[in-house]
Amino acid sequence: MQATLHWVSAADAITAEVRLYNQLFNRPDPDTGDFTRDINAESLEVLTNCRLERALASVELGENIQFERQGYFCRDIDSTTDRPVFNRTVGLRDSWAKVRTVDDRKT
Repeated sequence: MQATLHWVSAADAITAEVRLYNQLFNRPDPDTGDFTRDINAESLEVLTNCRLERALASVELGENIQFERQGYFCRDIDSTTDRPVFNRTVGLRDSWAKVRTVDDRKT
């Protein structure tokens, strides 16, 4: 099994909440009569006690940053000095998973 390790020094890290917004609907053509039946109950994943690089503590509202291999994030208005909150605005394509799928078929 292969994995990618992202390392942040715990001693120098800040603790933050990270909100991952995923696909809102379970299907590409939600029911126009009652679209709520097609809402993805797992469209928001909230990660608490995330360890992030200290430099992210000074990110301004509206500033976009890239979390390595995760996507683009912005600071949420719910952020405080003691509790920063970041929202994923755009995820990255998982080309590594595609490569692994092709490689797995070869073995």
